[in-house]
Amino acid sequence: MTRAAEDDLDDAALTAEGLSPGGAGRVLVLACGALAHEITALIRANGWSHLDLQCLPAILHNHPERIAPAVEAALAAARGRYWSVFVAYADCGTGGALARVCAEHGAGMIAGPHCYAFFDGLDRFAARDEITAFYVTDFLARQFDAFVTRPLGLDRHPELREMYFGHYETLVYLAQTEDAALTEKARAAARALGLAFERRFTGYGDLAPALTRITP
Repeated sequence: MTRAAEDDLDDAALTAEGLSPGGAGRVLVLACGALAHEITALIRANGWSHLDLQCLPAILHNHPERIAPAVEAALAAARGRYWSVFVAYADCGTGGALARVCAEHGAGMIAGPHCYAFFDGLDRFAARDEITAFYVTDFLARQFDAFVTRPLGLDRHPELREMYFGHYETLVYLAQTEDAALTEKARAAARALGLAFERRFTGYGDLAPALTRITP
């Protein structure tokens, strides 16, 4: 099996929470695959039985110009099947295109530029103004090789590290969970990139209240 195929299987695994039948009072959460674990945990912990989760492949983040079209196609497919739809993405590098798609379809979405901001809290993240920080979440710590090392060719051409990461100083791990193994993965990623390491526990940040507000 090729690495690309393995990555596709990883994405498929993150999409494993299949849709329940839509209908009156049901809400579809159309989410980035990078948030699958966190949203699933929140749904289970809070007993949000009215929410159905559908995830798009997290690898879309490597091509942000593809996010809005993919979300638009999924919204079109879901039309008429749900009381409402909430898009669990921030802008994520789409330059406002995703917000326009959501507005056209009457779907809500998470405020903020990207998941690092809403996990940390939008005001807190903006106040830090950390232009030399490379951010990693639980998902990216878990999938670092699939989403950073291999796509950038660092496994084959380590000399590219300076070109991609020379302007960064610190890898900041925004941890959603207290997981020693993930912390070590994030620390190893920092070593691989030649960066200092900092861990901040954020929990689910603004993701939890955003989902809490979705009620039929």
